[in-house]
Amino acid sequence: MRRPDASEHAPYFSRYIDLVPEDDVLTVLQTQSDQTQQMLASISEERSAYRYEPEKWSIKGVVGHMADTDRIFGYRLLAIARGDTNSLPGFDENAYAANSNFDRWSFRDLVESLALVRKSNLLVMRNLSDEDWDRRGVANGNPTSSRALAFMMVGHERHHVKVLRERYSVA
Repeated sequence: MRRPDASEHAPYFSRYIDLVPEDDVLTVLQTQSDQTQQMLASISEERSAYRYEPEKWSIKGVVGHMADTDRIFGYRLLAIARGDTNSLPGFDENAYAANSNFDRWSFRDLVESLALVRKSNLLVMRNLSDEDWDRRGVANGNPTSSRALAFMMVGHERHHVKVLRERYSVA
């Protein structure tokens, strides 16, 4: 699979796509999921409530956001791959977080949610044709390809894993 070019996504998403130098995005998505799950397994329920500043998300909030975003990117990818020509909605990550109640979830449920949504997305992606990967649609008012969304998934998770390591001291 070739990498997405700039015409396949809004400029904002370059911040995530640029974090993915690999071309075999499906292998990276699986490996990344395994590594993230291993990292998260070391965090206790008590530790998962940690916030590095009072107004910042807890570790639970970050993991819940990662799952929500994977779910939304996965839906967009599915819709575009299936030829949906409707403009797909954007989402406000802060509004989603404010209405999520992630701090009331068990941490294990959040971690499992992230694993399951990634597994589901991978099952869809593994069965797409070359034509499906090339298909383009509109998400949040911007042209977007199925391919770009897969790369966004990887980059978005890499970004937040880095945040968890650097700001939350997750090993």
